[in-house]
Amino acid sequence: MTTTSDENDDTRPRRGKRRLKIGAVALVGVTAAALGVTVWQDGNATPSTTAGESARVATATVTRTDLSNAQTLSGTLGYSKAAPVKGAKAGLVTWLPAPGARVTRGHTLYKVDNVPVPVFYGATPLYRTLNARGMTGPDVRVVADNLKRLGYDIGSQPAAGTWVTQHPAPVDEFGTADASGAKGTTEDGVSGKTGTDTTAPAATPTPTATTTSVEVKEGDGVLTADLVAAIKRWQMHVGMPATGVLGIGDVVVQSGEVRVGAVQAQTGDDANGSLMTVSSTAKKVSVPVDATGVGTMARGNRVTVTLPDNSTVTGTIEAVAATATDNTDGDTSGGGGPAQLTVTVRVPDTGAVAKLTSAPVQVAFTSETRKGVLVVPVGALLALSEGGYAVQLPGGRLIAVRTGMFAKGLVEVTGDGLTAGLKVVTTS
Repeated sequence: MTTTSDENDDTRPRRGKRRLKIGAVALVGVTAAALGVTVWQDGNATPSTTAGESARVATATVTRTDLSNAQTLSGTLGYSKAAPVKGAKAGLVTWLPAPGARVTRGHTLYKVDNVPVPVFYGATPLYRTLNARGMTGPDVRVVADNLKRLGYDIGSQPAAGTWVTQHPAPVDEFGTADASGAKGTTEDGVSGKTGTDTTAPAATPTPTATTTSVEVKEGDGVLTADLVAAIKRWQMHVGMPATGVLGIGDVVVQSGEVRVGAVQAQTGDDANGSLMTVSSTAKKVSVPVDATGVGTMARGNRVTVTLPDNSTVTGTIEAVAATATDNTDGDTSGGGGPAQLTVTVRVPDTGAVAKLTSAPVQVAFTSETRKGVLVVPVGALLALSEGGYAVQLPGGRLIAVRTGMFAKGLVEVTGDGLTAGLKVVTTS
């Protein structure tokens, strides 16, 4: 005698119930059949399952955690691109630093005719001879700022908008400007006041050179009497002729402390030529990034740099290049990769970084972080034929969910009844 039962028929819906169609799981291709269950749902959304539910299925726990969307790219750790240093004054090279030497503000980078050529920090090189009081310009500002940082009293500098008197005559050995080139008449270079040395013998009046008044611009310095005196004191201390005058090539202006790279010149060479290369002393990471993949990368963002020994260090994006370069890798057929931008990352020069001169590294860029969200493995998502997603509990009940960020095989989910610690069915 043969007995039939609804319990033995997995294809026939029970009376008064409708079948909820479960489509393939988006992204991972999971189906309800792959889980070995067929889900039925009545009007009260209470699920029931067939005997196939007894088959063992993999489960995962709903977890509350931070989820971040990161991409890891290859980069190169090293010093900044080496820049050439060319001599700018006549004479012979009499001393050069060793490769790898670090030179800071006020210290000698090389010597010409046994006279030191020190390093100043700034953005404007000395492009003229500073020899007349009242001269204004960004080059004067570089001199004033550096001497002040080195501890010299430079007096007060006229503020932007101040009108000062410029003198065509050079500074004499006493730091005064003399229109005739002879001692006797002094001018302060700012107020325009003059005074006559009554101890000087009477002489035929010398024609007075023309003076001009100029307005100090933002970012300019002024060659005042106090600044001239400070220049003379500094020159005497470093071993330069204490004239109070600075000419082209008397100092090397750099953006900051420099590291000497290759040294091309030798002692005895003409100083008017290529002497060496220098770079910044700070190590940085250069990362080529497809122009379409830069996304939210921006100056100031934090990144994680993995070094060759697998240790990590936190870096900061210093710059994102504004000009893209072709990524052809030598391919002239026009089939190269997409244009790329260079992202520069600053890293602390400590620990494992300090031991490296150059090395390949991996850089993880985080574009978005979601704090304290509920997540499940992507394999736990079921795509419903009527739209949307659900997760299934081991007992068979479905919970509709809304998805958020996808990262590292996990997906952010929210839904009624979804809590941390809940078990859900997932792909094994």
